[in-house]
Amino acid sequence: MSAGSANAGQLKDPPGGGKAVAVWCIGVAVYFVAVIFRTSLGVAGLEAADRFHVGASALSTFSLLQLLVYAGMQVPVGLMVDRLGTKKVLTLGAVLFTAGQLGFALSPSYEMALAARALLGCGDAMTFISVLRLGTRWFPARRGPLMAQLAGLVGMAGNLVSTLVLAPVLHGVGWTAAFAGSAVAGLVVLVPLVLFLRDHPEGHGTAPAARTGGAGFVRRQIRESWSEPGTRLGLWVHFTTQFPAMVFLLLWGMPFLIEAQGLTRTTAGGLLTLVVASNMALGLVYGQIIGRRPSSRIPLALGTVGLTALLWGAVLAFPGGHAPMWLLITLCLVLGGCGPASMIGFDFARPANPPERQGTASGITNMGGFIASMTTLLTVGVLLDATGDDYRVAFSTVFVLQALGVTRILWLRRAALAREAARGRGTVPAQAPVPAPAQASVRPSGPEAEPRPRSTACPLPESAGRETP
Repeated sequence: MSAGSANAGQLKDPPGGGKAVAVWCIGVAVYFVAVIFRTSLGVAGLEAADRFHVGASALSTFSLLQLLVYAGMQVPVGLMVDRLGTKKVLTLGAVLFTAGQLGFALSPSYEMALAARALLGCGDAMTFISVLRLGTRWFPARRGPLMAQLAGLVGMAGNLVSTLVLAPVLHGVGWTAAFAGSAVAGLVVLVPLVLFLRDHPEGHGTAPAARTGGAGFVRRQIRESWSEPGTRLGLWVHFTTQFPAMVFLLLWGMPFLIEAQGLTRTTAGGLLTLVVASNMALGLVYGQIIGRRPSSRIPLALGTVGLTALLWGAVLAFPGGHAPMWLLITLCLVLGGCGPASMIGFDFARPANPPERQGTASGITNMGGFIASMTTLLTVGVLLDATGDDYRVAFSTVFVLQALGVTRILWLRRAALAREAARGRGTVPAQAPVPAPAQASVRPSGPEAEPRPRSTACPLPESAGRETP
């Protein structure tokens, strides 16, 4: 037991340094490419409709299926990383999303293209959690939040590449050449991943994950995480804040700006780029505000939802149907706040769960925004087909989901904040006496599973997973 304690102590304070930066950069490069592939359909929606001869609802199924696979893989991927290690999971993810992107380029039919996007979503789902794990394994604990934040910014940079690079390439060289050429990036990052990436620094390995319990263990983890109001509040914050920008960037933003607003492809691409740039800038601002004033979490989340609804409604209701450029720019700037606001969900789920449930709680939270995005992507497509491409009616779906989410946030916030405050009052110093080793080994989730007796297991910030669209 003393050896295990020593190992745990080592694990909490890895060396960092140049080698850690190099290894982390390999992992984050894989995530960067995954985001490029994930968002590539957002600039190719009209071309995909022409290539596969499908309508709006069938087109939305591409992104819907991809997000469905991604959301469904969140908790299983966390378990895979714990059991197999980061390198194996990240390598498998890179192989799958590269194969999916290449298959999408070469697919002769809608059905095959759909299968390719599902494969891509499966590989994509394996990247972000793996990159977060690399950050906590290679860098000191105090730098964990910074590494997670930087990973999110790199992901948004991948979104920029889709908009700035893939869109004009697609227009210039055509479907097959553009998507097959982009798939080469997956092979490029796979080489250093296989040759040089390591799960952890030498001498800072982890004990093998517990293999007992099977399905019963998984069910218990999910049940105990879900029983915490903070986890459920985190899910609904993520649900309510993330999806407007994700839907706009993943699929419907480009068609809306071109077909409904009469903009050129270049101008529409510039507005999508503005959403991404605003997301990156506001992410740093939101992080600083919440770090200094945790009480600002609910006001920031609800304020972002309200401002998004206001600008979205103003654009849709503008007389004549074509909103002025200044209003579209304002809408895109505000949509940039949706991603950073969705990160607030993890700031509620993290303190509500002990370290051994962080992966499960983060997976539950992360599913919120993707469930909302899937629902909106499909509903918008169906309504566009049913109304003859009336974007005003189709995009009104956003208000329905926002109203649902705000209702749940207001319902859960009091219980979640009260439980969090109780934990804060009961927290003991980090060096306080701990249970006897024998007891700890028998009941790894013991007192932490119930918040009332004590809160020695308030998790470290670096253990929370965060991702933006």
